[in-house]
Amino acid sequence: MSNKLATPTSIKVMLVDDHPVVRDGYRHLLENTPDIRVVAEANDGEEACALYEQHMPNVVILDLSMPGIGGLEALRRIKAKDPAIHILVFSMHDSETLVLRSLEAGATGYLTKQGGVSQMVEAVRQVAQGKLFVDSKFVPDLMHHRLFATEDPLHALSTREFQIFQMLAEGHSVSDIAVMLSISPKTVGVHHANIMRKLRLQNAAQLVRLAIRCNVVKP
Repeated sequence: MSNKLATPTSIKVMLVDDHPVVRDGYRHLLENTPDIRVVAEANDGEEACALYEQHMPNVVILDLSMPGIGGLEALRRIKAKDPAIHILVFSMHDSETLVLRSLEAGATGYLTKQGGVSQMVEAVRQVAQGKLFVDSKFVPDLMHHRLFATEDPLHALSTREFQIFQMLAEGHSVSDIAVMLSISPKTVGVHHANIMRKLRLQNAAQLVRLAIRCNVVKP
């Protein structure tokens, strides 16, 4: 963690990513700024939820693709603990759908790992003030979505259905999802059936292909 002297204006940051080398790079970048202090690091969503209550950061920088409950569920749980927390999603997924789902779940910002590192410091500063910060590459798509929202094939899914859709596409079983989300297998099964019906899918292979096409998971 940071050895910098805390000041009243320091932005306290928690990093959440399952790759230690990646976290190390983010930490060095942020620690080279005078007004940002990294106070905690987590390897997965469950650890992030536990460490959040211990350290109470101002901003959480959160990956989406992690073992266990994953980033979206961690986002939802942290926001449930503290609706005022500011969360910056920093993801490998270059997906308008995931941008929208992250913002709907309560994120204040979204950057991609492909090009967002150079914007991270400014994004943290903006998000810490409660200002929305989204990678500029997504702005045209988001404007298009506001005009033509029904064109998104996943638009019909609820937040929980989308979450389970993503986990199924990543290869998790119904029983695994039930454990990770702390709900019953029967409830997951009901959501699974609704997902297949709403998206007019016949089998798991079609579900995975749709997730890949929408950039929800990587091939």
